[in-house]
Amino acid sequence: MASSATVDIPSQLLEQAKRFRMRKTSLPQGSASVMVFKIDKKSLSLQVEEEFDSIPLDELSEELPENSPRFLLVTYELVMKDGRLTFPMFIIYWSPQTSSMDQSTLYASSLSNFSVKVDVSKVISLRDGEVSKDLLDSHFL
Repeated sequence: MASSATVDIPSQLLEQAKRFRMRKTSLPQGSASVMVFKIDKKSLSLQVEEEFDSIPLDELSEELPENSPRFLLVTYELVMKDGRLTFPMFIIYWSPQTSSMDQSTLYASSLSNFSVKVDVSKVISLRDGEVSKDLLDSHFL
């Protein structure tokens, strides 16, 4: 049984994501490294919209569109309950409630393929509200 992807994910984009994943970056407390991806509706291909080496988590929401979904590949500094320092990598699926139904459907149908291609299994879906350290910590602690 053959499967078809809704959206093309170019190999160049996957290489960028791999380099993002493998780099060694120290992050200031309360900030994250983020790659923002959007789907070009005309070509039905995924594109890198922006990349932040270090952005304060409380400013990340301001960088996201109010009416359009996005995929975010994110890593940030997390101190575990036992004191270990980790840098989890995960996807935020940003899908504001004000997004059109066709955009939301397009992104939702592409999320699983994107997650598999970038080899990241943890996905946090956000429809509204602010991205914050407390919100992210609640998904890992």
